[in-house]
Amino acid sequence: MLALTSIWTTILLAAAVALGPLAVDMYLPALPQIGADFNAGTDQVQLTLSLYLAGFAIAQLICGPLADRYGRKPIMIGGFLVFTLASIGCALASNIETLQLCRFLQALGGSAGPVLGRAIVRDIYTPRDAAKILALLASIMALAPAIAPTLGGFMVANLDWHWIFIVIGAYALIMAGVTAFGIPEPLKPEHRQPLRLGHLFRNYRRISTDPSFIGYTLTNAAVYGGLFAFLSGASFVLIDVLGVAPEHFGLYFAAMVAGYIIGNLGSIRIANYLMPDQILIVGLLISMAGGGIMALLAWYQIYSPWAVVIPQAVFMAGTGLALPQCMAGALANHPTMAGSASALFGFVQMAAAAVAGAIVGALHDGTPLVMATAIAACAGLALASYLLLVQRYPAKAFETGNAGA
Repeated sequence: MLALTSIWTTILLAAAVALGPLAVDMYLPALPQIGADFNAGTDQVQLTLSLYLAGFAIAQLICGPLADRYGRKPIMIGGFLVFTLASIGCALASNIETLQLCRFLQALGGSAGPVLGRAIVRDIYTPRDAAKILALLASIMALAPAIAPTLGGFMVANLDWHWIFIVIGAYALIMAGVTAFGIPEPLKPEHRQPLRLGHLFRNYRRISTDPSFIGYTLTNAAVYGGLFAFLSGASFVLIDVLGVAPEHFGLYFAAMVAGYIIGNLGSIRIANYLMPDQILIVGLLISMAGGGIMALLAWYQIYSPWAVVIPQAVFMAGTGLALPQCMAGALANHPTMAGSASALFGFVQMAAAAVAGAIVGALHDGTPLVMATAIAACAGLALASYLLLVQRYPAKAFETGNAGA
């Protein structure tokens, strides 16, 4: 077993949390082919993504309290095994309805990694240190969406989209073993919560009525909605509308991921000079600029892959600055119920992502305009949430640097 504060533990946590991005990003280049194979429309194919996000959101509300009661490790391991079985179902699907169902089941297992990865960081570190570790974890984890679309595009071009689900199912099985034998249980016995319905409702009510939690969570959800508006529409816009080859899709996607990594690493670098909330507002302003530029280019019918990818890379640089601060801020006031707080935070985040993705899929008009407008609108909502809530109710632990690890 590794030490909880070891860099290798952070790397293993990043690999575990990366299952979520892998399950989304690797199959993005396959969406047009899946639609053709199943004779399904764009809205039906996009529903495989929205249902995944919906299942992901709902499952977090369950696995968070379970992890607060039984510990982080057993729930993570169980989630990875459920994900593996559902991935086999996706690979064997013979129609779009079966694929939609298996994607929903896949999300039920896949939610455990991200929600408990956040909780484990909160178990180990103080809130201000957690923001730095979450940014480092996100930087490592970003390698997954950088590589995944390229690998998925290669499989679509040379093998078959079914192999995408076989590969990510195998990855989940490996991560179950890594979690079991490589990461110690971080939840202290005195922090374990009773698993009674009344107690769970009281915990969720306490968390959901904390104005600081609400502010950071809504700000995060809006930014994340912009990210998933891009993920939902990117393959159709870049491949179908702008003519990018599926095997080259990952290269364009990597530019967006590079922006995210730059933002993550930048947040670590400037954390010694700025408070987390100051980093957050800088990130939101950068995301607003990226989304606004993309929407303007689309409005003036400047149709080019780079007119989408470069503004999105700017948006993602801001996102890389903002998201770790939101995560740490939302969990800062709830050290004894970090699993439940992380679950509720993740539920709102993924619900916003599902709504944004569904809107882009339903309104897609054969141009980049709908996707670009949705991204800009999400950036505007995030900035509004910050100004109206986070500024008025900041996380006090950010100022003091304590509040318990």
